[in-house]
Amino acid sequence: MSTTTSRATSWHAAVDLGASSGRVVLGRIGPDTLQIREAARFPNGAVPLPDGLHWNLVGLYAHALDGLAAAVRETGEDGGLASVGIDSWAVDYGLLSGGDPERMRLLGTPFHYRDSRTAQGVQRVHDIAPFEELYRRNGLQFLPFNTLYQLAAEDLLAQAEKLLLVPDLLGYWLTGVQRTEATNASTTGLLSVHTGQWDTELMSRLGLDEALFAAVAEPGTALGETREDLSDRFGGHRLPVTLVGSHDTASAVVGTPLSTPDAAYISCGTWGLVGLELDSPVVTEASRKANFTNEGGVDGRTRFLTNVMGTWLLSETLRAWQQKTGVEQNLQLLLDAAAQVPDAEVVVFDVQDERFLPPGDMAARITALCAERDQQAPQTPAQIVRSIVESIAVKFAEALAEASRLSGRSIDVVHMVGGGSLNALLCQATADRSGYPVIAGPVEATALGNLLVQARTAGTLSGGLAELRSLIARTHNLITYRPRSTGS
Repeated sequence: MSTTTSRATSWHAAVDLGASSGRVVLGRIGPDTLQIREAARFPNGAVPLPDGLHWNLVGLYAHALDGLAAAVRETGEDGGLASVGIDSWAVDYGLLSGGDPERMRLLGTPFHYRDSRTAQGVQRVHDIAPFEELYRRNGLQFLPFNTLYQLAAEDLLAQAEKLLLVPDLLGYWLTGVQRTEATNASTTGLLSVHTGQWDTELMSRLGLDEALFAAVAEPGTALGETREDLSDRFGGHRLPVTLVGSHDTASAVVGTPLSTPDAAYISCGTWGLVGLELDSPVVTEASRKANFTNEGGVDGRTRFLTNVMGTWLLSETLRAWQQKTGVEQNLQLLLDAAAQVPDAEVVVFDVQDERFLPPGDMAARITALCAERDQQAPQTPAQIVRSIVESIAVKFAEALAEASRLSGRSIDVVHMVGGGSLNALLCQATADRSGYPVIAGPVEATALGNLLVQARTAGTLSGGLAELRSLIARTHNLITYRPRSTGS
């Protein structure tokens, strides 16, 4: 299929919420046009309250409204916004009550997936449905913070009438319409990997009322227009809201310009999501034991991947150093110094160790892990940073090899997108450790994937994922890192 257009270009706004920041990104899109810029950026992160870690979702929504208002002002003389789409991290949710479906209130303050309460939900769920059975039903790798485990530890469930995942909750606040977007629903553990619909039999066994969950809708569905009472903020307009791949990794994979049929991807930010885009899920005992997941993708694709600790380790290390010293840490200078560390001083450790999940002093935890395993711990900041980068790259390489083995599909190139694609040391280390060329970029893959699905829904673009990705490849500069160990 070719990329065609019913209008020359159109403006769209992506509300893109990450674990450490949120943005409203403007995109001007046409058959040969893909230009983006930030209309707003705002902070995000865990808020420690007496009962645990939470998200300030009301604050995020307020920032999103301000950002969308800025986007409307910036595009007003050029036809205005054709649509808005929302993506965010997965698994977390808000609970609603109140009867009137258009005016329900939020119960409590939504928990952060890194809060320790999730641990108690795991055994409660597995006592009813062992993980082996869950994998056959939902195709998901074991992550102790998946939504079904959180719900087993949820104190407010009895008072709730509706549950909406984070992007769906913000979409509801914008439009008054309740839907659960399919790619994010696929991360809850409660969606059938075989049918793409809620697994109501599993819900019943876990004591969950199926009425709690809104209907599942596919990316590209028109959710509705923004509420009338928001019109004054948007220059008197009601903005169309489109469901995109609302799990940020689903949008990031759309925004990855996969260059061959055998290309793999790493969406690298707080987490490194390493995997392949497949036509159907791989739900085998081998994939379960390897902890690979089958999450929903745009256009009915399967994201066959595993979670590897990403740049969270670096950002937390720098944050702890800054907190201790009061001196702002410069990541690029540290990476430059790390690149000069001799290979003999590099310590490879297990970045998947559970101690690295919560916030804290990562350097101290690395030292403790090395001591337990009779390894010499890295000492200097440059050694610590280099060891973190190389250890992440080792796990990326292992995950790529497993993805190929489990799916039966060869890999000939790896695309790294997201913030990690700016880290030349990590990209080169991944190429060296895996033996595959690594093509880095775009950094803004998530926002691009969000915007492209909106533009296709609006009729500005048409075609499948290959056509959308072709537009990215034609309009963005990508950097290739070749594995030095192979001499290529």
